[in-house]
Amino acid sequence: MSKRAVILHDVHAALGPPDQSDTLVEAQAIASALRELDFEPEVVPTSLDLASLERTLGKLAPAVVVNLVESLEGRGRLLPLVPALLESLGLPFTGCSASALALTSDKPLAKRLLASAGLETPAAFVAGTQTGRWIVKSVWEHASLGLDDGAIVAAASAAQTIERRRAELGGDWFAEEFVPGRELNVALLAERTGPRALPAAEIRFDAFPADKARILGYAAKWDVDSFEYGNTPRSFAVEPELAASLHRLALECWALFRLDGYARVDFRVDERGIPWVLEVNANPCLSPDAGFAAALAEAGIGYDAAVARLIDDALERAPRARRAER
Repeated sequence: MSKRAVILHDVHAALGPPDQSDTLVEAQAIASALRELDFEPEVVPTSLDLASLERTLGKLAPAVVVNLVESLEGRGRLLPLVPALLESLGLPFTGCSASALALTSDKPLAKRLLASAGLETPAAFVAGTQTGRWIVKSVWEHASLGLDDGAIVAAASAAQTIERRRAELGGDWFAEEFVPGRELNVALLAERTGPRALPAAEIRFDAFPADKARILGYAAKWDVDSFEYGNTPRSFAVEPELAASLHRLALECWALFRLDGYARVDFRVDERGIPWVLEVNANPCLSPDAGFAAALAEAGIGYDAAVARLIDDALERAPRARRAER
């Protein structure tokens, strides 16, 4: 007998730029996997009207919710609101808790927590700094919004670039020290015995000219006609010793932020071979052509099997969460 599973995504996904509309591809892929698992999937666009969402969930009475909400009406800052509602309703859902999403989505806060735990992370820019190269980023938004060659600046231009990004793209911006070197990431998947670190992946910039910034920017992820998109291949041929170090650090991040379900930790490895934690993504994309799915395939884990694991994890955590609230 089929069981109802609700898949939530931001209502803006249908009309948004590629980084948002990709969520619809993700939702359909997961819906297909859920049907194979004998679930009846229902895709529900989600807005700031949380009262309406609560009524919808009450009518549908799902056995589990798949939370693909990466922003609410295009605002990443509001990311934790949906899991907070699901927690208040006692509904099992995939992925991280509202508190974990709140801590990791605020990038400067996450950096402070990483540094306090003794994990290497690039320093945040402070007004008055005179030296170094800095990379300007959105505080709340993911998907490499605003990351391009112009995002890397000298200290003298950092404050001005932060203000320009705020004026052009809205929201809050900050800068962190730019780490020249390699770009790698580790995907993490919850298993019954604890989180599993999947094979470390490296983004290669071999075809980039010497004077071009070697970063995984917005174009590399979303502009299919760009030079960056066609010349940033993913490789799993990472040296075993480095991969082991990245796995250890990724698992430390999982424990620090009390992550659940699945996540991805992004790194830069400097010219001395030292890894630096850039970001902890507690809600990474699960589209079949995205990096998380590639890491699953490299580990020999089928897409449907991974979705099944996420559903099982959500159902296993639900009784513990209810006991913790009492």
